[in-house]
Amino acid sequence: MRSPENAAATPSRSWFVRGRFVGAAAIAFAVLLIAENVLFAVTGSPPYDAPIEDVLAYYAANRDAVAIESGLVALYLPLLLVFLTGLHGLVERRGGAGTDWSRLSLAAGATLSAIFVLVNVLQIGLALSADGLAEPTPAFGLIWQIHAAAYALALPMLGTTCIGSALATHASGLTPAWQRLLGLVGGSLLLVAGVGNLAIADGSPLIFVGLLGFVAWLVWVLVTGVRLVRS
Repeated sequence: MRSPENAAATPSRSWFVRGRFVGAAAIAFAVLLIAENVLFAVTGSPPYDAPIEDVLAYYAANRDAVAIESGLVALYLPLLLVFLTGLHGLVERRGGAGTDWSRLSLAAGATLSAIFVLVNVLQIGLALSADGLAEPTPAFGLIWQIHAAAYALALPMLGTTCIGSALATHASGLTPAWQRLLGLVGGSLLLVAGVGNLAIADGSPLIFVGLLGFVAWLVWVLVTGVRLVRS
């Protein structure tokens, strides 16, 4: 028969292992997402207001890079869901404070994952189509526009995920006040950018507002992951 001390230690040990697992998933997700965006920058990915001829030239010349980026997406989307699901479980185990916010974050994260899948499917289509085209076709241009629109509509979902996670983890005592502020600022910037999704899809500089929020969210994910691993 286990002693009361051992019985009390078992839930604590279980929470510790779960917390480290969730934290490791957060760190791995952030690293893969950063790697994808670095690859985009290095290969000179065209902005959404670029001439369609430049878009065709990019995808025709960078099919291998698109294949690597697609592989990274296939790895980091499950990690995102593991992180958000695990975070919801940790919040519930700490008394339930912030549970509603974590549910919101999980729902928004699932929607975000679906949109990211669409963005990536369209990008694969662009790479495959560009290989056999001498000049842009109306269908190629339409795929590019849908790709841009899907990315723009991912921003408000990302902002909701960020705000929900930041409020849930702070309410449950997992993160300090400054991380809540970081998450709220980053999420708010993403929501503001998301309101102008049509303009962003058309190449508006408003996308840089969303990028600032995106960077803030990545920092929040990395710091939260490190805290959970070390907790």
